[in-house]
Amino acid sequence: MKSPIRFILILALMLASKAFVLNSFADSIPDPQTLAALQAADDERVSATIAADPARVGAIFSDEFRYAHSSGKVDNKESYTKALTNKSLKYLSVKYEERTFKLVAPTIALMSGRAAFVSENDGKPTNLYLGFLAVYRNEEGHWRFLAWQSCRLVAPTK
Repeated sequence: MKSPIRFILILALMLASKAFVLNSFADSIPDPQTLAALQAADDERVSATIAADPARVGAIFSDEFRYAHSSGKVDNKESYTKALTNKSLKYLSVKYEERTFKLVAPTIALMSGRAAFVSENDGKPTNLYLGFLAVYRNEEGHWRFLAWQSCRLVAPTK
C-alpha cells in the first residue's frame, strides 16, 4: 500500500472509532456508582456555593470553569469565587425540581434540569426559576464542575 493511501485509511479508521465511542456514550445514563459520585459532587458544589467557602469551591470547581449566568454575565473560577467571598453574590438556597445526569464521554457528564434559586446580588434579594445545563468533567478521579449555562423560566404556579 502506498503511504498516502495508508494514511487516509488509518485516519478514516480513527475517525470511525472515535465516532463509535462518542455515539455509544451519547445520552447514556451513568451506572449507579458514577451517578452517586456525580450527585455527591453537585451537592458539594451547591453546599460550598451557599457557604461561600473558597477552599471548598476551589476543590470542586475545575480550573477551566466557566459560569454563564441567566443575566448574560460570564464568570471564570477566580471571578465567581471572588463574588461569593466578598458577598456581592450570595446564594441562600437552591431547590431542584429536576436534575438529570447523562454521560457524553467517559469523563464528561451533562447535568440538566430546573431549579428555584434564592440569592442576593449586591444586597438585592432575587428569586429565580431557571432551566440549566451544566458540565462535569472527571479530573484525576474526581468530578469537577466545569461549566454552567442557565436561562430564566416562568415559575410554575402552585
